[in-house]
Amino acid sequence: MIDEENRTEETLETSAAAAAETSVDAVTGEPVAEGGTVPTSAEDAPAPDAAPATLDELDLSEGDLDLEVDGGGDAAGDGPTATPEGATDVPDAAAEGYQAAMADLMREVEALRSQVEDRTAQYLRLNADFENFRKRTQTEKEELDLRSRCDTLRELLTVVDNFERARSLIKPQTDAEMNIHKSYQGIYKQLVDALKRLGVAPMRPEGQPFDPNLHEAVMRQPSNEHPEDTVIEELQRGYVLGDRVLRHAMVKVAAPGEAVIASEEN
Repeated sequence: MIDEENRTEETLETSAAAAAETSVDAVTGEPVAEGGTVPTSAEDAPAPDAAPATLDELDLSEGDLDLEVDGGGDAAGDGPTATPEGATDVPDAAAEGYQAAMADLMREVEALRSQVEDRTAQYLRLNADFENFRKRTQTEKEELDLRSRCDTLRELLTVVDNFERARSLIKPQTDAEMNIHKSYQGIYKQLVDALKRLGVAPMRPEGQPFDPNLHEAVMRQPSNEHPEDTVIEELQRGYVLGDRVLRHAMVKVAAPGEAVIASEEN
């Protein structure tokens, strides 16, 4: 019994020494000798029946082996990373996409600018048409108003003519007749003042050259006292409303006079 225990202790000591002298490569997992040489044959490898000195040492060495093998990826990760195929094309593709987007935006901007110009031109045309329409309407309104006033005033002028005709024909003889005369003369004056306030003014054509735009010649009388085509007498008074002829004046115009032959003394 004692001899067998002694042999077992010697065997364990021998295995522990061999395990201490031999290590495992962290990358390949192959056993490496103490001097750093990897055994290449089965003769250099430890005996299969060799056991570790203790179980604690066996667990520790296996843990170290796993950590070193697992850490190989980390070590490899610290090195330069391989660039994936086509990675250099990514910036170019992004630039091309950016340029395409910018081109689309520029086309939209040009289209919107064209629409704004068209709408502006349409607005200017409509504004000009409306302004012309407003001016034309205002002119037509003023013309219609003036025409209506002229028509009304022409009707009143006949009343004025009757008052003037009555004044020239009636010669009051008694006080009663004079009172009647003054009464209608007051009405006549009131009517004439109202016409003046409305802008009606009488023509004074006597002694002026005949103007077909203002006068209407109803008679021609030979005269040596007045030049030819001179208004000699106003037969019916004419009136103007501002620069518009309200009624033409009926006049008598001078014609060339008869030639005067001087008598010879015998």
